[in-house]
Amino acid sequence: MTASLPFPEPIPMVPDLAGCPYAAYAQLREHGGVHRAVKPSGGQVWVVSRYRDVKALLSDPRMSIEARHSRHGYEGFGLPPALDAHLMNVDDAAHARLRRLVSSAFTPRRMQAEQHHIQAITDSLIDDLATRNAADLLAQYAAPLPIAVICHLLGIPEADGAAFQTYTRSLMNPNDPNRPPTRDLVRAMHACLVELIARKRAEPADDLLTAMIQARDGEDRLSENELTSLTFLILWAGFETTVHLIANGLAALLADPQLAQIVRAEPDPHTETMAALVEELLRRDGPMLTAIRRFPLQDLKVGDSVVPGGDTVLFALASANHDPDHIAHPERIDLDRQGAGHLGFGHGPHYCLGAPLARIETRIALWTAIHRLPDLALAVPADQLPWKIDHRQHALTTLPVTFTPQPTD
Repeated sequence: MTASLPFPEPIPMVPDLAGCPYAAYAQLREHGGVHRAVKPSGGQVWVVSRYRDVKALLSDPRMSIEARHSRHGYEGFGLPPALDAHLMNVDDAAHARLRRLVSSAFTPRRMQAEQHHIQAITDSLIDDLATRNAADLLAQYAAPLPIAVICHLLGIPEADGAAFQTYTRSLMNPNDPNRPPTRDLVRAMHACLVELIARKRAEPADDLLTAMIQARDGEDRLSENELTSLTFLILWAGFETTVHLIANGLAALLADPQLAQIVRAEPDPHTETMAALVEELLRRDGPMLTAIRRFPLQDLKVGDSVVPGGDTVLFALASANHDPDHIAHPERIDLDRQGAGHLGFGHGPHYCLGAPLARIETRIALWTAIHRLPDLALAVPADQLPWKIDHRQHALTTLPVTFTPQPTD
């Protein structure tokens, strides 16, 4: 019989499993691996914390991503069909169809072609910072880079992308007293997307949004709701995760001079060493604490527990990536790891479609900052960096740094 947890169950996800919850995750893994928790909204969920369980269940067809299988009436953000008909809300044939249509536009060739543009945006951001002696690398570097990249990729004005980011961040902060009502936010987001798509139909170009509008497989093509929903998903996921991956990675490099020196020794951002470093940062310091919720289609035995069909289940990706039963010395950044695949971008049919782009952006952002900002250092001790109190994200709220200013040409 597994011993009980050293803290009461159900576990409050905030604050116990929020921010930097690695010590609590270790307790979950040690005491059965599957436990009941309660979200700030009051809804109860199951948290799965061991690597072998998380990886297996991410590709288990008995675990549905569709909210209609919730026996508790799960609604999430309660988005209308015009914003909700995307890859992260459907399973099986419906998911495969959408992914096939979108993949025809979201090709590796298109992602690779963005490389020079990403470097140009990154250099421009550094140019703006280089004459100063201090900055917030989250707000002034890690955040604007992915917005500019995803807007260029979609072929939309950067101002529209920035406005959309404001809407989504408000949507993610329901407790903000200054936040507009959800109904108004959703209406504004939908109107923004409808206008962007109409503009692109009138003026097609060699960009992702045009490719999505034109995407077809035989006679099959995206419906209008699917098109707006997928554009919504790409704009949201296309920058939110990458922002925090870049910021977390920079914080890790600046907290460990040996890691920063490894980056300084690399001649460009696209070496095997830089690729290995980003994978390890994704594993150890990745921005996603949990994957999007799932619902068992039947009662399932997971670890030492039986999870009833229709209950809400969260896979603790960050816990799985720190599981010592799978990864030796998980607290270390080890560029020579063999066969220890991480789950930073998920696993199975819902593996992140934008993972190649996020990897390219992160390699370029880390390498460029370390090479172009002399004496770059944290402005506060590493253990005083402020982390969001959020059960979904391992994310900084600010990244204050200092460096030696460079004269303008």
